[in-house]
Amino acid sequence: MTNSEIELSICIVGINAFDYLQKCLESIIASKIDVNYEIIYIDNHSTENGIDPIRTQFPMLIIIQNPQNKGFARANNQGIRIAKGKYILLLNPDTIVEENAIPRMIDYLRQNPDTGIVGPKVLNSDGSFQPHCKRGEARPWEVICYFSRLSSLFPHNPFFSGYLQGHLDENQTHHVPSISGCCMLIRREALDQIGLLDEVFFAYQEDTDYCVRARKAGWNVTYFPSAQIVHFGGKGGANAQPLKAIFEWHRSYYYYYRKNLSQDYFILVNWFFYCLMLLKLIFSLIINSFRKEKYAGPKRG
Repeated sequence: MTNSEIELSICIVGINAFDYLQKCLESIIASKIDVNYEIIYIDNHSTENGIDPIRTQFPMLIIIQNPQNKGFARANNQGIRIAKGKYILLLNPDTIVEENAIPRMIDYLRQNPDTGIVGPKVLNSDGSFQPHCKRGEARPWEVICYFSRLSSLFPHNPFFSGYLQGHLDENQTHHVPSISGCCMLIRREALDQIGLLDEVFFAYQEDTDYCVRARKAGWNVTYFPSAQIVHFGGKGGANAQPLKAIFEWHRSYYYYYRKNLSQDYFILVNWFFYCLMLLKLIFSLIINSFRKEKYAGPKRG
């Protein structure tokens, strides 16, 4: 296979959790992918001894082993830099792709040249809908409604449901502000225009930031439920240290807000929101310290 024949590059970043990675890779191989593809696995300094069996079972795998955890965005960029495909799929290792999911997303991008990024409908392991696969820009009111549970009380009211876009039918295709980075297919032309993921983000919000950048560059970001995957959530290694995961979520959101949203609001609104997020961080750390079963940290995507 020559480089020019590769149409799809699949980039997977993980830490440990090799049982999930194995199932993810098996689901990819079992998929009805009708183009030549490569799979790039970036290991973010796993401590478990599981990479050798993976290497043996999947000899086609391109493996990058990092000497330390470089974070999700930076590690994905390592894979993107060597990717040869016309389409680049960022995929979490704790996912299982349904057999037609990847081909359908590729076909969607082929048929819709104004879409730069497409994401599937994401299900939990019990088959229920994972609402974070289509979401808003995480503006202050959206986030307040989400954490106060107002969005749960009024899930179909756009005034309250902006963060999870609950007013949009989950079974219909929609252009949305953002999709989940657990499974994100990017057109090469869009990638070349937008650039790599922002490496200031360690493990969270880099997907929302990337979608914002894509839309600012004139590309549509599309939620496409005809493609489906299962996402176990929090099993890919990012939440191995729950306190660090909680801190990184809040740090990443603070950076995301300052970068993308702060210019849209008065300084008093910004400082009110910064204080609110600081209080939430403190509250989350305190609650976690008193739990008998420690919180695994925020789910990626």
